[in-house]
Amino acid sequence: MVAVPQWLVVGLAIAGGLAVLFAVLFAVGERFFPPAAANPGSEHDGEWKRRAEIRAYLDAIDEPYTEDYPLDDEPVAFYLPERDVAITFDGQAYFRIEREGLHAVLVEHEMPGPHLGARLPFETPETRFDRHRKEADARNDSRERRQRWERRRRAGSNGPSGTTTAEGERQRVDSAFDTLGVPRDADEDEIRAAYREQVKEVHPDHGGEEEAFRELQEAYTAAREAAN
Repeated sequence: MVAVPQWLVVGLAIAGGLAVLFAVLFAVGERFFPPAAANPGSEHDGEWKRRAEIRAYLDAIDEPYTEDYPLDDEPVAFYLPERDVAITFDGQAYFRIEREGLHAVLVEHEMPGPHLGARLPFETPETRFDRHRKEADARNDSRERRQRWERRRRAGSNGPSGTTTAEGERQRVDSAFDTLGVPRDADEDEIRAAYREQVKEVHPDHGGEEEAFRELQEAYTAAREAAN
């Protein structure tokens, strides 16, 4: 029997130990640093960021959730077991879930995670995300008002077709309520429900026209301003 040199035994032991160590480090890296994050700008990277934002928001409102929950053998991105609400990034999955009678929330690729609270079918506590969103909405509304005023000023008139500014604003608000199909005295919940119903048809991700989607968003903003 040929004796194995001691240096060879020690070398093989060291190599085996290093292989195990690298395998453990790789597994830890996969767990805490998903590969999607290494590809900025990719579709997977976008979903990874949306998931991180939604996790942060749900944690902030102390709402239990499960990720990649198997719903009828097809996983949804997030499921809220205490509310029976599914959150998905897939338009087809959204309509399938709605048809099955379960409340679904569709998160479009451009929607920031903190805006999820406005779409959930239950009251949510105010968080720092909501405060930041309200501040951003206020800045956007102010910028839109300045832009409308500037367009009217350049047109050489106080309002469209020679009307006063107040009349023009009233016409804009009435048109917004008509677009949403709700009465002029509708509250914010009714306005939001009407918007959610129509956005299923006009959103570009669902085959709608970009112009119709833009008009619906403008009507939703105007109606919410008037209702507050």
